[in-house]
Amino acid sequence: MRTVGRSTAGLLLTFVATLALLAGCSPASGPLGTPSSPAPTGDASVVPPSGDATPGPSAAASATPAASTASTVRPSAPATASATPAPTASPTPAPSGTSIVRAYFVLGSFTSNAGLVPVLREIPATTGLASAAIRQLIAGPNTAELGARPAMYTSVPAATKLLGLTIKSGVATVDLSKEFESGYSTGRPDERFAQVVYTLTQFSTVKNVTFTIEGKILASPLGTSIPTSRGGDGTAFLPAIFVDRPAWGAAAGNPAKVTGVANVFEATFRVQIKDANGKVLADKQVIASCGTGCWGDFATTIAYTVSKAQWGTLRVFDLSAKDGTPVDVTEYPVWLTPAG
Repeated sequence: MRTVGRSTAGLLLTFVATLALLAGCSPASGPLGTPSSPAPTGDASVVPPSGDATPGPSAAASATPAASTASTVRPSAPATASATPAPTASPTPAPSGTSIVRAYFVLGSFTSNAGLVPVLREIPATTGLASAAIRQLIAGPNTAELGARPAMYTSVPAATKLLGLTIKSGVATVDLSKEFESGYSTGRPDERFAQVVYTLTQFSTVKNVTFTIEGKILASPLGTSIPTSRGGDGTAFLPAIFVDRPAWGAAAGNPAKVTGVANVFEATFRVQIKDANGKVLADKQVIASCGTGCWGDFATTIAYTVSKAQWGTLRVFDLSAKDGTPVDVTEYPVWLTPAG
């Protein structure tokens, strides 16, 4: 990954050090535990994560469309859907000379609900945002993401190289090196395809993805079907309640806007926001556009109250029809701020 300016790099390093020190001290609470995230702080020296908005495609979108301004705290900063919020109030634009792209990794689960999750990456400004997003995907999760509870991982082999990427008439054709095919005999070989598909379809100019390996059309691994879009086969790699914004470690905004897709009983589930100590600040029932065997979209806003900016937790879950216990739980850190 290319380097950013000295001042930005310094801030990111400061954040990495802070996150690394504090994450290890975050105690688990309840049967599911809590994400490893920093303690509450009002210290302006702690760099807040970027926001998570998606700008429109650039003029060069036919080759490499503009990326989401999505931003998840890397080992240096997580993020969510909006602009870059200051630790105390309303969001501000991303730093001049940089862009934010999304990469999709796999978040583990304590309730057998593992699936794709977006993270944000800040990169030097470029017109080749789609290519930059794939390179960030290949680079894999950072230290904070790997050490979180639950941990994050990737199925994309680290030795993979991006050889080419073109976008035409809504179809992105991505050419990857032969290393991308390694390791098909273990795990879920098709999971890596879903990671690439979701990373590329963050851009409005991409609806479907075609894979080639060193210039040759890719054959399906182990007889499986290769996901090519967010719908259909792509949903097989999502948790039952998939939050696309805010991203893992992103700034939630206040009120937080939570969007994604879900496939749960009667399309109904709950969204909670917790503070850094695990206290529930807000709890809301949400209804997706479809459920009980079908995927439905959802979008909701949820207000909360904090006295100062701090790390908190976004938690989505369904309630068991049998005994009312939480099921299909996904939770991860987000940056909370007082209402503006």
